[in-house]
Amino acid sequence: MEYTNMMELKFLSKSQNESFARTVVAAFAAQLDPTIEEIADIKTAVSEAVTNCIIHGYENKIGIITIKAFISGNKITIEVIDEGKGIDDIEKAMQPLFTTRLEEERAGMGFTVMQTFMDELEVESTPGKGTLVRMTKYIRSDK
Repeated sequence: MEYTNMMELKFLSKSQNESFARTVVAAFAAQLDPTIEEIADIKTAVSEAVTNCIIHGYENKIGIITIKAFISGNKITIEVIDEGKGIDDIEKAMQPLFTTRLEEERAGMGFTVMQTFMDELEVESTPGKGTLVRMTKYIRSDK
């Protein structure tokens, strides 16, 4: 991947770090001069990805979440990575309303939200080893 700038952030999978993570990514994306709506889209998608790591990836355990972001031209690519339990069936997990946590009344819309707010979404996962969610947003700001 060729890029003009990049960053990496590692933090514990604690719910109080979710807003920190999305703020850091938004601040990094700001150099592309995005609209307020584009920043809101990025923050929402990052928030969903990090929450998935906390709730599903680590399931009541503390682990490390890594976020990498790459800027190339008018594009930002964000990777949210955990070393948690992984996803057995990615295709099924990406279906709207699918959740493995019915007892917590989870909506099962995390991946749908990420797909809605970002231009591209890829998920790689190995059961027992973790998950990588790669999201790309093309900044169309014409300021």
